[in-house]
Amino acid sequence: MEAKILINNQQTELIIRRFVLQLIEHHGNLENCAIIGLQPRGVSLSRQLMDKLNELKPGHQAKYGELDNTFFRDDIRRGEIHLPRPSKIDFSTENLNIVLVDDVLFTGRTIRAGIDALMNFGRPARVELMVLVDRRYNRELPIAADYHGVVVDSRSTGEYVKVEWNPNNNQTWLLPNKG
Repeated sequence: MEAKILINNQQTELIIRRFVLQLIEHHGNLENCAIIGLQPRGVSLSRQLMDKLNELKPGHQAKYGELDNTFFRDDIRRGEIHLPRPSKIDFSTENLNIVLVDDVLFTGRTIRAGIDALMNFGRPARVELMVLVDRRYNRELPIAADYHGVVVDSRSTGEYVKVEWNPNNNQTWLLPNKG
């Protein structure tokens, strides 16, 4: 199987616009809401989301943060190198509706670690998950996205998804085995 583009730049822009409209629909003026990007790859999506939110709903009241889950991962001592990045959350998440943002939902382990890390900042009223790509049928934990751009039925263990964040041409690829 050769690589194929799942989402091109124009589609990415439409998905981000749809995400913002869904957030406005579900959370109104977003006064009790925080959008938090998961380090490292969810941050690019969350920043674009905030840019579009500022464009479509100026004066919104959503808080914004970036969260590192490195020390909450269950593979931290399994030989893989994970470089921590600073979390940037300057508010308490206590009783807030949190929208956790990541690029790809695969096994669910990264999201689980993100939720564990999030609890250090307070107890949210609710946590919702927003992902650009949901890779169905690969979940190892019972985690599901509340908002997703596209759903990929990639049952093959050799395929993987790569999101390329480029200011001029965002693309998301479905690639064959890494080997």
